[in-house]
Amino acid sequence: MKRQSKIRVLLRMVKLVQPLTGFMLLAIFMGTLGFLCAQFIPILGGYAVLHGLRIGIPVSIGFLGTALIGVALLRAVLKYAEQRTNHFIAFTLLAIIRDRVFHALCRLCPAKLEGRDKGDLISLITSDVELLEVFYAHTISPICIAFLVEAIMVLFIGSFHWSLGLLSLAAFLSVGVALPVIISRRSGSLGDELRADNGALSAYMLESIRGLDETIQYGGGKARLAGLTGKTNALSEKQGNLNRLTGVNLALANTFILFFDAAMLALCAFLYTRGAVGFDGFLIPLIALMSSFGPVTALASLGTTLQATVASGARVLAVIDETPETEDITGKAEIAFSGAEAKNVTFSYGREPVLSDLSLAFPEGKIIGVVGKSGCGKSTLLKLMMRLWRVRKGEVSISDRSVETINTRNLRELESYMTQETQLFKDTIADNIRIAKLDATDAEIQEACKKASIHDFIMTLPQGYDTPVGELGDTLSGGERQRIGLARAFLHDAPLMLLDEATSNLDSLNEAVILKSLKEEAASKTVVLVSHRRSTARIADEIIEMESGRVS
Repeated sequence: MKRQSKIRVLLRMVKLVQPLTGFMLLAIFMGTLGFLCAQFIPILGGYAVLHGLRIGIPVSIGFLGTALIGVALLRAVLKYAEQRTNHFIAFTLLAIIRDRVFHALCRLCPAKLEGRDKGDLISLITSDVELLEVFYAHTISPICIAFLVEAIMVLFIGSFHWSLGLLSLAAFLSVGVALPVIISRRSGSLGDELRADNGALSAYMLESIRGLDETIQYGGGKARLAGLTGKTNALSEKQGNLNRLTGVNLALANTFILFFDAAMLALCAFLYTRGAVGFDGFLIPLIALMSSFGPVTALASLGTTLQATVASGARVLAVIDETPETEDITGKAEIAFSGAEAKNVTFSYGREPVLSDLSLAFPEGKIIGVVGKSGCGKSTLLKLMMRLWRVRKGEVSISDRSVETINTRNLRELESYMTQETQLFKDTIADNIRIAKLDATDAEIQEACKKASIHDFIMTLPQGYDTPVGELGDTLSGGERQRIGLARAFLHDAPLMLLDEATSNLDSLNEAVILKSLKEEAASKTVVLVSHRRSTARIADEIIEMESGRVS
């Protein structure tokens, strides 16, 4: 995936806010007004002190007291409203981003997701997307609020003397701009490394859970635990480094603030002794500056927290931007099935050749057995017929039309595809089968199960077709899962059935029942039966043997 600069990632993340611009402007307005209320609480206190010292000010002590209570209450209301609005923006955008990531994964699968660590993908979909909440709720509006609030405070402080305004401007720019840049450079690529390591740990953990049986069987627990401990320690070390940087950065920010507070005190005293300002020009600007660092202090911490956030954003955007192997085709004339063919097909995964100048025909109403050793390209041929991958050279056609010119939905309706590994969802047996035809009746599901030789087994279960299959179908045997996959293929009722090792996990009796069903289906369908066993293809009208990507 293409690596993007941090600035570009930030700009693209900001662009996502566009649909919620009105809410963002509202949050910025309330945040700006809220911070001004908070800052004018001590300033009003300063004016009260001046009133007590009988230094003439144009308002009464009663007005100052009322104003003090008013801005304090208003501050509380505005703070709550701003935070609520920001979080509404953040969680709405997270929902939008999750939706875009899901659609991106749908476009990329299965070709671009083969070989990807599933644990890393889970980490991206969950923790990486969740971390973006920090950016949308605690970054965009605080930056805008800091700019507006400090601009107003510079004008207010500068109204007493221009030099005081310049000093406050230097203070705000140093803490809110220069310091985050310095902190970001000191952090380097730590945020990227942290997110990458987090994804790697998730992948390793998922792999360890799925492989528990093998780990226990072969005594690999200590080695697996050592690997998990090593990855956890590496992640903890990087997180510790980031936390230490955060602590140092906070200390730097406080140092900057103390320095400018002292500088303002010195400048106010100097101007007061020279008669350039009165006592109000000494006291109020000093109080105003000391109470005004809140917005820019929040920016100072962004130099560290944004590292992990930008790294997460880059990972999410990289998935969204990834170019799929095949795009959905729409707008073409619909076709009916009248046979399929592969003409001079050459294909490779990267530089690894799989098929070489392969030509095969699959006539209507025939069973074609494709046999050969593992790795000879049988499964790849089916994927090309499904257009999960694109042919590098040659052509795969359905009804004399290249699959590259057939509407994707139309192509899926024409084909029933059963892979070597049947994926089951944590749902009932009936609903796992019904995904092949969402409006299927119970009778249709049962008929498909009878053809797949699984109906009798299902009826022995206490809940029958309503029996949950567990996560990844772990309550069923490999053969039972495979027969459910076959039931899906029968239920889909497409004119072209592509079956990849459809009976590899079955005993001879169940295999015979299923092959008999396939023979009966062949009267109205074309069946491509892929297997590494020649005995499985005995029902075929024609058997094609493949070797090293060619017909042998």
